[in-house]
Amino acid sequence: MSGSARRIRLEPGFLLHHHPWRDSSRILELFTQSHGRVSVFARAARRSGSGLAAALQPFGELLVSFSLRGEAGQLMGVEPRVSGEPPLPASRLMSGYYANELLIRLLPKGDPHPRLYVAYATLVAALAAPERDPARALRIFEKRLLGELGYGLNLETETSTGRAVEAQCSYRYRVDNGPERVNGVAEGSLIFSGSSLLALAAETLDDERSVADARRLLRAALERVLDGRELRTRQVALAMRAHGRDAGAG
Repeated sequence: MSGSARRIRLEPGFLLHHHPWRDSSRILELFTQSHGRVSVFARAARRSGSGLAAALQPFGELLVSFSLRGEAGQLMGVEPRVSGEPPLPASRLMSGYYANELLIRLLPKGDPHPRLYVAYATLVAALAAPERDPARALRIFEKRLLGELGYGLNLETETSTGRAVEAQCSYRYRVDNGPERVNGVAEGSLIFSGSSLLALAAETLDDERSVADARRLLRAALERVLDGRELRTRQVALAMRAHGRDAGAG
């Protein structure tokens, strides 16, 4: 790309992560509606009275203006898209940070994913609603993320025969291929009822079993895509659970 910078104004986006840069600035990782994941420098963001720190909060949709040259940009302005949005409950923050880490690890910079942006916004809204099940919302988001990355799961057709998956049957799921019907008693970590596979395909997940089965299957699929890279949020969640603290549904 040429040396001239593109100026993007009032782009909807979410803050995924930030870390200090130099004395008073920050580097922001943003997930934007039209430009995908971008990194921008926010000068003086940590300086007292700058006003940026209050605006740059995770899990609230923002309108960001920035100039972009190559893979890095310069923040020009930011404001909440909707004022007065409630923060995520403390018990669901780890679920949100887990989703953010997946996006940072798996999305290449500058690759637009408008449907995934909608899926992420839907997840955040579900995590903010006390009556919504965070585990169900996370599983649906993980499924949509895999699909957007080109690793969508075959959940409705038997691999070897092409027959439709049947709710009353049992299946061994091969992450790199799909479901294979099993007869009799089957053992293994990736054995699922057809009803659970179909519930994930339809994104219903209306009972505890289908949610638990979806978690097992999606974790195996994501581990394959992550290629052995550990998620920090998962390690933190395990440590919190070991100390008897609620770590959310990541």
